[in-house]
Amino acid sequence: MRRLMEIPCAGETIVATLDEAAGRTGVLIVSGGNEIRCGAHRGMALLAQALARRGVPVLRYDRRGIGDSTGINAGFDGAAEDMAAAADALRAQGVDRVVGFGNCDAASALALFHAQAGVNAVVLSNPWIGGSDDSLPQAAAIRARYAQRLRDPGEWLRLLRGGVDLRKLARGLMKVARTPEDSALIARMASALRASRMPVTILLAAQDNTAIAFADAWSKLPGRLDVPIETRNSASHSYAAAGDFEWLCEHLLRVART
Repeated sequence: MRRLMEIPCAGETIVATLDEAAGRTGVLIVSGGNEIRCGAHRGMALLAQALARRGVPVLRYDRRGIGDSTGINAGFDGAAEDMAAAADALRAQGVDRVVGFGNCDAASALALFHAQAGVNAVVLSNPWIGGSDDSLPQAAAIRARYAQRLRDPGEWLRLLRGGVDLRKLARGLMKVARTPEDSALIARMASALRASRMPVTILLAAQDNTAIAFADAWSKLPGRLDVPIETRNSASHSYAAAGDFEWLCEHLLRVART
């Protein structure tokens, strides 16, 4: 059964949806960006439904200032109180263990604030490590794309035949050359995870620009955490390609049943 909930949070009201199930381990879906709780193309609503059908209760919510919730949108970095209130509400439904799940900057928020929410394990999907001030992907993603294309004879042929946008190519090269490595956010995430000693699973869509940037920065972190990283050969940030949804669901079920 699916039902709506209203959760008090710092004088405001968070609106949430609970997909009920008999399991004592529940999944808390943290919303990313300015998305409402149903997710891109109803992806999170469908995920909650699929997990609940297999015995895992799921709560997803609009943080303050988003969707049906009241208050001011403080962004992912101001989401600690929302996450804690939602986790408490899920536990109040008879759940003993809470697995937090977030995609993109919801994963970043979960990495930063999971301890305050008191969750028992986290699944971080395509974590966001900082934005770009233009329409281009992050510099690490551009480098990875160019490296892949340089190994492809077909791309060289396309360049010679005029099939490459040279202006876009030049903009990308300039961005790679001038963009310094910004490790502040990912360092904060790693520090918070290290401090809590929380069971962590990282999921990456291997061809997604956000995932590429994260993987590059994560590999360069000094003393980074030794946590399992599972990759899906997909370019879909929201796991919308064929087989992606089933892959995501299976990994969340595995963590929930551990």
